[in-house]
This record gives sequence, structure tokens and C-alpha cells, in this order.
Amino acid sequence: MEVFEIISEYFDLVVNYLILAVELVGIVVLIYAIVAAVIGLIKRREHTRLKLAEGIALALEFKMGGELLRTVIVREWNELLILGAIILLRAALTFLIQWEIKIERKNGNLSDSQLKDIKTPLTNDLPKTKDDKKNSDK
Repeated sequence: MEVFEIISEYFDLVVNYLILAVELVGIVVLIYAIVAAVIGLIKRREHTRLKLAEGIALALEFKMGGELLRTVIVREWNELLILGAIILLRAALTFLIQWEIKIERKNGNLSDSQLKDIKTPLTNDLPKTKDDKKNSDK
């Protein structure tokens, strides 16, 4: 039984460090998005709001990943309920931010190739358009 307790302690320690690492990445992404947005506002760059929203969405995904890791080491039901509520709130925030991003894209009347030029984390996976293929062939 003593071996199980030692393994359990090490497992908890490793998971806690992983949680800290994942949440730290989320915090760094959020700080980067905020600083980039402030610089964008000062320099009056286009699509600053879109870039900020996508940065916040990405940071929330990392924070939610940390919360999901935390479910591995939860020992009591009340902790699990609190954790579930936090995950639901963050998922709702992510959904609302994604909705805001879609609205911002529609209001900006941006084509897929223009969105690709913005180079935000969520627009990197857009399919190439015919114009992009022609430009890459040259």
C-alpha cells in the first residue's frame, strides 16, 4: 500500500506541474494578445479587435486544458462540481468570443485570402484560394 501512495504523490506532482505549464502558456498568450492589441490601437492598425479576440480565445483554450488536467487529481465531488462549473463558464466564454470573431469577419467584409494575410492563430488553417495557388506557383 505504501508503494501506491508514493506513486500517487508523484503522479499528483507531475500533473500539478503540467497544469501550471499549460496555464502559464495561456497567460503568456493572453498577455501577448493584449500587448499586441494596445500597440495596434496606438498605431491604428486594421483588424486589431479581431486579433485580440482570437488571442483571448486561444488563451481560454489553454486555460480550459489546464482545468481538464485538474480533473485527473480531483478527489471530492464538490471539487469536481466547482471544476465542472469553471469549465462550462470558460466554454461559454470561448463560444461567445468565437461568435464575436465571426461577426467581426463579416463586418470587415474580408475574403479568405485577406484573413490569411492577417496571420492570427485561428486563420492559419483556412484553405488556399485559387489566387493563393496562382501566387505560390509563380
